[in-house]
Amino acid sequence: MIILITGASHTGKTALAQKFLEKYKYPYMSIDHLKMGLIRSGNTELTPFSDDTALTEYLWPIVREMIKTAIENKQNLIVEGCYIPFTWQDDFDKEYLDHIKYYCLVMSENYIRNHFDDIKKFASVIEKRIDDDCSVDGLLQDNSQVLNLCKKHNVNYVLIDNEYKINIDL
Repeated sequence: MIILITGASHTGKTALAQKFLEKYKYPYMSIDHLKMGLIRSGNTELTPFSDDTALTEYLWPIVREMIKTAIENKQNLIVEGCYIPFTWQDDFDKEYLDHIKYYCLVMSENYIRNHFDDIKKFASVIEKRIDDDCSVDGLLQDNSQVLNLCKKHNVNYVLIDNEYKINIDL
């Protein structure tokens, strides 16, 4: 089984991947780690501050083929990161899609406004964030955009509204 976890920044993608690792013993891969490895090794001119669209266009073909390889080898893998396109399903035939579950994490305006201090407090719960420039306005804009794209592309999303509680059983 392949589990894709995506969403806007600070929605808990890495924390959810870690919980799945602990519960199901599925390894996970952070697309951010792949991104930084390719950038630091000089395999791309892109930077951590490059446009998300450009990063997705560069990273997704690599990640997509890694997913196919894991499925062909009957391996479980969790892939987490914000560089999974909303059209991801278009890149897989049915025999692959049957082995993939997708979750996009989205925080509501209500949650962001009422829990901003918690969002900041848990931002480094799994990995240390360097120069975290998280703001209410940025979170509101990013999560609104992600929610609209989820609806436009009819993809599965988990709305975090009154409290941060994600119950997903694989």
